[in-house]
Amino acid sequence: MNKFSLFLSVLFIFFFSAGTEAREKISFNKNWRFSLLENSQEAFSPTWDDSGWRVVNVPHDWSIEADFSDEYPATPGGGALPGRNGWYRKTFTLSEADQGKMIYMDFDGVYCKSKVWINGHLLGFRPNGYVSFRYELTPYLHYGNQENVLVVQADNSRQLNSRWYSGSGIYRNVWLVKTDPVHVDHWGTYITTPEITRNQAVVHIGTMIKNSGSTREIEIATSILDQAGRIVTQLKGSKEIRNLTAEKISQSLAISNPQLWDLRNPYLYTAVTELKANGEVLDRYETPFGIRWFHWNVETGFHLNGQPTKILGVCLHHDLGCLGAAINTRAIERQLEIMKEMGVNAIRTSHNPPAPELLDLCDRMGLLVQDETFNMWRKQKSPHDYAQYFDEWHERALTDQILRDRNHPSIFMWSIGNEVLE
Repeated sequence: MNKFSLFLSVLFIFFFSAGTEAREKISFNKNWRFSLLENSQEAFSPTWDDSGWRVVNVPHDWSIEADFSDEYPATPGGGALPGRNGWYRKTFTLSEADQGKMIYMDFDGVYCKSKVWINGHLLGFRPNGYVSFRYELTPYLHYGNQENVLVVQADNSRQLNSRWYSGSGIYRNVWLVKTDPVHVDHWGTYITTPEITRNQAVVHIGTMIKNSGSTREIEIATSILDQAGRIVTQLKGSKEIRNLTAEKISQSLAISNPQLWDLRNPYLYTAVTELKANGEVLDRYETPFGIRWFHWNVETGFHLNGQPTKILGVCLHHDLGCLGAAINTRAIERQLEIMKEMGVNAIRTSHNPPAPELLDLCDRMGLLVQDETFNMWRKQKSPHDYAQYFDEWHERALTDQILRDRNHPSIFMWSIGNEVLE
């Protein structure tokens, strides 16, 4: 690359960085108030007195704090630790400048049967403790000096509901997301590489654009950066996005001499999507991805990028041993390092969607993933397990898992059930 091209790449990245205020993703892990309450039906109220509650940071697992006992209803098979009913409350303020923005709260995982309120308004109920979810807060918020009160109930009181240690509470990360009314929707990009040769890879990007405001003519600029942050290809287009709709934009780009993602060289590209109107950056959304292909042969088995590859896999539960279920990225990384030292090249997420951090690590470390969804369907394995919610919630849970995880190059297989009794 000559000096002028390098200058343009640096300038391009600078302007992209300068526009990050169009979308803000803020960690919401600090300074929650927490209590184990069995009969507190009004604890969601903004006026509830939580001054005596303990201050905790999330990710948090309250079960691991207790002493082990084979007398707990969870039994040793469920970790020999208590469940109970946990409540989290957090107060926060938003500036007047945030008025007119869309405000969302993203939960990577809450175990289990969670309910979420903002300023006394129930946002929803999610029974699955492993599936990530989002709520829009916008209609119920206060701005300026008036406080907002976010409340989360995690009800893990009905035991036995698992055949392994589940943990309890807001055990994964929480994020506050601010966007323009016109923005890339939640998990809104879908990247495939339908044509791959040594000389070129075709990258197809489907982008779902959500417009919660008035109809606008939008410019969609997509750039693909290599692992060093250099632009390798880019494309611009425009589209009228009608008010109160979500519309899909399809784009195809070509990468010359592509670096393939494989187990020895897990090479990652990043697709950067910018939405603009009248020169103003409305949103900037990044999607890491890898270029790889695979197929199965009845005689020679699994092939990755045309090379026969023996799958040497392990089943990995989501907990972190004596650390409990609360997510710790370095602890997950250490687990995977140990697996790789053993000769492992594939992970099965037994028996549920994993934390996003595990998939990010497998992408970067060069591990294949079988991404699992359920431990059971309608026929239960434990007295109070997810079978009671399967009919009503399985489609939503499976959809959310696939939308969240579909761009990870490490995923080569999906599992919709573990030893299902049907």
